[in-house]
Amino acid sequence: MAENIEIEKASSSSQNLICPLCLDIFDEPTILTCGHTFCRKCLKKYDLTHQDIDHMVCPLCREITKLSANRVDDLRLNVSINGCVDDYHAKCGGMNAVLEMRQKCTGCKFQQDALSFCRTCNNYICDKCLQCHHYMALFEDHEIVSVEDVIEGKVSIGHQFEKCSIHKQENKDMFCDDCKVRVCLRCVVVGHKVHNIKNQSDFEQELRRKVTALAQQCAAKKAELEKNIQNIEEQRHEVHIAMQKLLDDVRQAYSIKVKELEGNLQDLIEQINELKRSFEDDLNILKSKDRQRIKSICSSITLVDNDRLGHLETDSLSAHNLLCDELGAMLKEVTDHTTAEVITKKAQEKRFNPADATCLDLGKISEPIDHTSTVAITEKTQKRLNPVDKSFLDLGSISGSDPKLEIIKCIDLRRRMFGMTAYTHTSVAIVYGFITRGVDIIDSAGGTKRYTNIPHDVGYGDIVIQGDSACVSTSSTEAHVYYLNGYRKATINVSGTGYYLRLNRSPSNEILIANGANQVYIYDPSGSTLKHTVLTKHRTCQVSSTRSGLIVTSSCNLTNPSVVTVYDRDGNAGESLQAPGRVYLYATVDEQDRVYVASVDWKNRKVVIRLYDLDGLNLKERAEFKALDMTLGSIWCYLVSLSPDLLAFACDKKLYFIKVSL
Repeated sequence: MAENIEIEKASSSSQNLICPLCLDIFDEPTILTCGHTFCRKCLKKYDLTHQDIDHMVCPLCREITKLSANRVDDLRLNVSINGCVDDYHAKCGGMNAVLEMRQKCTGCKFQQDALSFCRTCNNYICDKCLQCHHYMALFEDHEIVSVEDVIEGKVSIGHQFEKCSIHKQENKDMFCDDCKVRVCLRCVVVGHKVHNIKNQSDFEQELRRKVTALAQQCAAKKAELEKNIQNIEEQRHEVHIAMQKLLDDVRQAYSIKVKELEGNLQDLIEQINELKRSFEDDLNILKSKDRQRIKSICSSITLVDNDRLGHLETDSLSAHNLLCDELGAMLKEVTDHTTAEVITKKAQEKRFNPADATCLDLGKISEPIDHTSTVAITEKTQKRLNPVDKSFLDLGSISGSDPKLEIIKCIDLRRRMFGMTAYTHTSVAIVYGFITRGVDIIDSAGGTKRYTNIPHDVGYGDIVIQGDSACVSTSSTEAHVYYLNGYRKATINVSGTGYYLRLNRSPSNEILIANGANQVYIYDPSGSTLKHTVLTKHRTCQVSSTRSGLIVTSSCNLTNPSVVTVYDRDGNAGESLQAPGRVYLYATVDEQDRVYVASVDWKNRKVVIRLYDLDGLNLKERAEFKALDMTLGSIWCYLVSLSPDLLAFACDKKLYFIKVSL
């Protein structure tokens, strides 16, 4: 009897040992911050859907429990409930004893062992209640099943209503959706009148439908995620390909820059060797002069120092007397002790100027487009290496101490200059219009000769020399490319604007053409293929190119205010340099991608040249030189870089060679 009482107590207490998630006896009961307890394995399953946050939301009250690195494993065990679970298992002979324990009759007050279950009454019934169901007409339609079939799981009996703890005889067959608890009908009337009340069976059916729908959604979501995982792996492959291409581009850029740097190194070494040879020549000339004087002195003394002077005739004596006078004058000449020291001082004053306002850079990786999807990540990785455009690759230059410009030669031209280009490192080619035709080659020493490799009886608007060929413009619509033997190789046709086509070439010998419109044409070296058309913000009159492909444009006298702007090949522009009224800007790019800009102040008749470094697509001023004393006969001018230390500036009928010292 005592044993039955203990089992009954264990059965009633088991209701307090049920996990709200798995609806089974607690297994490792684990307590949250809010005080609610769940099986540890249930919390781990629940936590699988929250791995991206550092806390857990209680499934019952929604209060937050902070999680450490080990997440659920670090949560406290509910020691009191765990003890109760152990006691329960001990009294009931293990967890399976709950299922094997004989149910009591719920149809009468005698609490006898149940033999059957009435699915209509939803009650376990003893033998007496079973007899009533057999003999009383009231129960003749009720469906009776065996308790053994229920225990063995052959028959499902549905939900067993719990008795209300307040109203002992009432079943908790209602569910309060507001309070989230089961209640009896009397509880609804007393304390839940205005609440959302659902029939327990309806609530369970609704919950089952919800669970079924969620299960279907889970299956669909699982399939979607598995498909997305497959897509991610495919995108991973694409990312690897894009990254490898990016790496190949960087390595290629590195290889190109190394070659350029090596070339720059060789140029510097050659400059130093040239300086060394120049100083050696100067010193050898001094040495040769002194040796020649020694030789002359020795010859003279040999002639005059003669034992036979007393036997010489009058003429011979006069000759010897003259030799003595010459020798005396020779000995009185001042010996040059300082020129060699001056040459040494010049050599010692030479300085190596590192490329200070620039950086050694391969390029940059462009910014991402989007961060919200796998496709965006792939787009982000499929970037292109943008060759560096804000600096030049250079070790520096050999120069004197103070930056300055010096006009070393001023030359009068035959007629008004129409166009100019670099011919060698010390000479330019000047073209004239239709009155004075042909092309002159003029060097920094003042030497002039006719350029006869192209027809010389034609008036040209501009010219550019490309090694084995020359390109000349003859109108506002045409330019011709000639071989050096005078044979025409190609003709370039451009839509006319009324201005002569203005020509230049890039470091890779592309032909650059401006025609006074808002665009620049870039042809291949042969002149047969138009490679790019760069749209410009302003009318462009002159154009130059850097080694990295940037385009430097000058509006010259076509716009007011006059501007200089840097563009990339896609037409993206930096901030323009802008001149005051009646000041016109003419730009050129040297071998080291430095930009010189001549500001021609027509009102005050002066020219100021400034040096700029490239900062991306912007120009950063590096030096402003003193105003140069020049004759300005026209607002049409031309500025050309011949070498890192020599510029040529032409205006109307004057040509100036300008030495640069940085």
